[in-house]
Amino acid sequence: MKTRNLYSILVLGAAVAFPQLTNAQETVIEEQAVSVSEFTCDNTNHTFANWRDNWFIQVGAGINQPFVERGIDGAKAPGHDIDRKRMTVTYNFGFGRWMSPYLGFRLNALGGSLHSNIPTSGTQEDCWITAKHVNLNFELMWDMCNSIAGVNPNRPVSVIPFVGFGGDYTFNMKDSWGGLPVAINIDKSHKDRTWTLPVTAGIQFRFRLCKYVDFFAEARASFYGDNWNNVAYGRPIEANVAAVGGFNFNIGGRGWGNFNQCEYVSQIADLNGQVNNLRAELLASAQTIAALEAQLPCPEPTVQKDCVNAPLMTTVRFLINSAEIMPTEEVNVYNMAEWLKANPKEKVVIVGYADKDTGTAEYNLGLSQRRAEAVANALVNKYGINASRLTVKYDGSAVQPYSENDWNRIVIFTQK
Repeated sequence: MKTRNLYSILVLGAAVAFPQLTNAQETVIEEQAVSVSEFTCDNTNHTFANWRDNWFIQVGAGINQPFVERGIDGAKAPGHDIDRKRMTVTYNFGFGRWMSPYLGFRLNALGGSLHSNIPTSGTQEDCWITAKHVNLNFELMWDMCNSIAGVNPNRPVSVIPFVGFGGDYTFNMKDSWGGLPVAINIDKSHKDRTWTLPVTAGIQFRFRLCKYVDFFAEARASFYGDNWNNVAYGRPIEANVAAVGGFNFNIGGRGWGNFNQCEYVSQIADLNGQVNNLRAELLASAQTIAALEAQLPCPEPTVQKDCVNAPLMTTVRFLINSAEIMPTEEVNVYNMAEWLKANPKEKVVIVGYADKDTGTAEYNLGLSQRRAEAVANALVNKYGINASRLTVKYDGSAVQPYSENDWNRIVIFTQK
C-alpha cells in the first residue's frame, strides 16, 4: 500500500510536468526552484486502536470489612476487636475500556451485605449492625507495567492501580439488639438508609489467560463521611475495605497498532527529490529548447549538427551537510555519463555549490568541493569516463544559482 501511494504521487508529478514540456515552445517558462523539506522526527512509536477494541466486562466476588466507630470516646469493650465473622461477601460487576496501553476507565459496581460495629459503653459487649449496600464508581485505571516496561499486549502479569469516585446506597440497617434501625430522625421515625459519595482507591493484579480472558485479583478501599452507618461519632472518615477476584472478558480482543513517523521520512524525502529532479530537468530542457529556437534556422549544416547534438543539461542534488550521492540522483549521473559516451569529444565542467543558510563560507567551500569530486569520481570509477574530460570546480555558498537557498545543495554540469 505504501509503495503504491508513492508511485501514485510520482505519476501525478509527471502528469503536471509533461504539459509544461510540450508547451515550452509557445510559453516562456519561469525558473521555479522546488524546496525539499528537511524532515526531523523523534523516533517515537505511537499506538492506536479501533474504537471497537479493548473493551472489557469484569465479573467477580470477594469479601469486605467496614471500619467505623469503635466505642465511646474511641474506647472499646475489652477483648472486642474487629471480628472476622463480620466480614461479608461482596459481588462485583464492571464495564470499561482501555483508551490507550496506559490508561483506561471502568464503571464498577459492588454490592452485598455489611456487618459493622457501633459505639456502646465500654462496660458491655459491642452492638453491631447489619445492612445491605450497592456501590457504583467511575474509576480511572493505570497500567503501570506498560508505562514502565513498554507496551506488551501479551504480558502475563500486569499491575494496575486505580482511583475513582461514585455513590453508595446503604439500606435495611438493623442493630443486633432489637432489630431496629440505629438512628432516629427528628420526626421520631427510624432511619434505616443512607446516601453517600465515597472516594475509592486500590490496586489490581491481572493475569493473562488468553487473548480474550484475564483473571484478576484486587484490593480496594472506599472512604466515606462519618454518617455512612447512620452514626456520626469518633473519626470523621469511615471506610470499607474489600478484596475481590474474578475474570475480565475482553470484547474484540486486545492489542495496539504502532506508527513511527521516522519510517516514512526517507520515503517522503526521496519522493520530493524525484519531483524536484523532474522539475529541474523540465526547466533545463525548456531552456535548451529556447536556446535552440533562437538559433533557427541553422544557416550551415555544421551549425545544424551542433544544434542536434546539444547536450541535455542535468544536475545532481544533495541532502543538507552531505556529499553522498543519493540513490534518486544516480540516474542524473548515469545520464551525463551516457551523454559523454555518445559525444566522445565533449568535455564538461562539474561545479559544486552549497546553500548559504547553513554553515560558514569556509565550510561550505569544502562541502561544495566534496560534492563536485563525488560526482566526478562516480563518472570515472563507475561509468569509465576519462578523467581528462572532466574539470572540477566549486563555488561554495559564494554563488547561489537558485533563488531558493536549499536548492543550492547541488552540482551543475556545463560544457567546457
